[in-house]
Amino acid sequence: MNNQIEWTSLGIFLERESQQIQSRLRLKQLQKNEFLLREGMLCQSMYFIQSGCVYEYTMGEVEERVTALYGPGEWCMNYSSFISQSPSQTSIKAYAATQVLELTLVEIHALIALSPVYLQLGKLLEGALHRSQYGDAAMNPTERYHQLLKDKPQLLQLFPLKMIASYLQIAPETLSRVRARF
Repeated sequence: MNNQIEWTSLGIFLERESQQIQSRLRLKQLQKNEFLLREGMLCQSMYFIQSGCVYEYTMGEVEERVTALYGPGEWCMNYSSFISQSPSQTSIKAYAATQVLELTLVEIHALIALSPVYLQLGKLLEGALHRSQYGDAAMNPTERYHQLLKDKPQLLQLFPLKMIASYLQIAPETLSRVRARF
């Protein structure tokens, strides 16, 4: 598996800067159900998913409530914990065997010390903010599902419908009815 990320294609970094970032990434292999982050811990890394998939959740009274789903080619982290360095309110766990590239906060600070251009890494963090848009109360279940199909159709191949329904904040039965219309 290629351990390279096309940083220059992001339109932010030159080749030299891209190589400096790449040299600070650490490959990490996860087995199914292995944690990247547990509730109560500080999120001190951001992860680029090369293969496999992970999900972010909070523990409800009876079961997990999915707050984010991530597949190959996406960055994941608990944004609020990462930025504030406060305990995470969620956990992030591998749904399947997963390979990620880890960029720690320490490495990000080291890069920024080299050049202020690395402050642009913040643009990558913005992608992690789009995790709750599918639970928007202003959208009905059909609109949520349609938005997910438009933005991240690959998630439907990676995760079971029960997790998709939790992510969309709708009942599995409602998701089945919505899917039947498409």
